[in-house]
Amino acid sequence: MPAATRERALEAAVEVLGAEGVRALSHARVDERAGLPPGSTSNWFRTRRALLGGIVDWIAERERADLAPATVPAISGVDELVEGLCAMAELQTGLFAARTRARYALFLELAGDPELAEPLRRQRCEFERWAEGIMIAVGIADPEPATRALMALADGLLLHRLTVDPELDMRPAIERAVRALAES
Repeated sequence: MPAATRERALEAAVEVLGAEGVRALSHARVDERAGLPPGSTSNWFRTRRALLGGIVDWIAERERADLAPATVPAISGVDELVEGLCAMAELQTGLFAARTRARYALFLELAGDPELAEPLRRQRCEFERWAEGIMIAVGIADPEPATRALMALADGLLLHRLTVDPELDMRPAIERAVRALAES
């Protein structure tokens, strides 16, 4: 079975998770969403646990690709940081909304399973280190706690926009937080 079938299954699995939640995830539903013959997903991922592990890895791979140096412009100032964070938040709640919802669902679902949750946590740590490097480049004092504060704010804004207020203007909160951190 070609790797393209595996990719289609994983993309569909993320769509199912992002649209319908963890309880809706099944091999059959993924096959249906991907337009694959019945049993295709289970050829790649024999168990639900294997499917969840595949999804976790797939999300991490996609997010690393999104943040590859070639795809993200250099950020060296406060205004660029605000613009970059706003653009990223728009993508996470727009084009990548299903993936963002799926990631949050997986964090909750896998909280009690350290083995399956490890790739998600590792990806989060990589993202924190990347963001901390930006904080250093921008000249923000105490970059580690500043990074964690901005990431917590972003998580809250993303979750709010995805669940409560799809029209939420995230810019004012992001701008206020970045400027406050830059001035401290």
